Amino acid sequence: MSRTNFDMLLQAGCHFGHLRRKWNPAMAPYIYTERNGIHIIDLHKTVVKIDEAAEALKQIAKSGKKILFVATKKQTKDVVAEKASSVNMPYVIERWPGGMLTNFPTIRKAVKKMANIDKLMNDGTYSNLSKRELLQITRQRAKLEKNLGSISDLTRLPSALFVIDICKETIAVKEAQRLGIPVFGIVDTNSNPNDVDFAIPANDDAKDSVEIILNACCGAIAEGLEERKAEKADEKAAEAQGEEATEGKANRGARKARKDAPEAEETADAE
Repeated sequence: MSRTNFDMLLQAGCHFGHLRRKWNPAMAPYIYTERNGIHIIDLHKTVVKIDEAAEALKQIAKSGKKILFVATKKQTKDVVAEKASSVNMPYVIERWPGGMLTNFPTIRKAVKKMANIDKLMNDGTYSNLSKRELLQITRQRAKLEKNLGSISDLTRLPSALFVIDICKETIAVKEAQRLGIPVFGIVDTNSNPNDVDFAIPANDDAKDSVEIILNACCGAIAEGLEERKAEKADEKAAEAQGEEATEGKANRGARKARKDAPEAEETADAE
């Protein structure tokens, strides 16, 4: 697992909070001090919270479940897309589609629509359409890809959400809360850490700050996926050994039966 230490977080600027007048009193336990009217986050507590979140994320990945990453802030979009893709997890970096979790079947229909357009384009069904109609369909496909392309493999509700800036993504957080889906979140000094299950106190505006936290968390997810793969390989090997043992036993039984057959015939002749 990628271990994050105090110095690494300090160098990435994770300790910078918001102006004092914008703070949320619920963040008081995670604030170290105030400097020039800006709150400074206690990075010792951040290290502990990152480790807690990373371990929980590792277990979710190890069980084969999906974690949905959410970050629609311009400065963090690219890094979130890159890190989530590296561990094959879905992500939302454009506008959050309202009802994406609470009305998941409708979102799945939109994703299927995208797949149907691809299918019809490939089999030549659209070849007879006018340029105008084809352009309209292409634009529709591009819009769907932009908003939903990154969640096309999400066939069921995610088992957890990882949110950058829980204030900005409040709709996503509320939908997850309503469905009982655990939420991991990077919380700045203007946020309420009680709104999420795993709060990581840190600067949620700086790209470097977000990246170093994601490195640790995605490293843990990758570790969980590797352990899952190893366990599956061990199970297959055990099954193969079990089948070989059963087959060997059956073969030995057959050989014994063939060996006993002549003796049985001799006994029958003697009688």
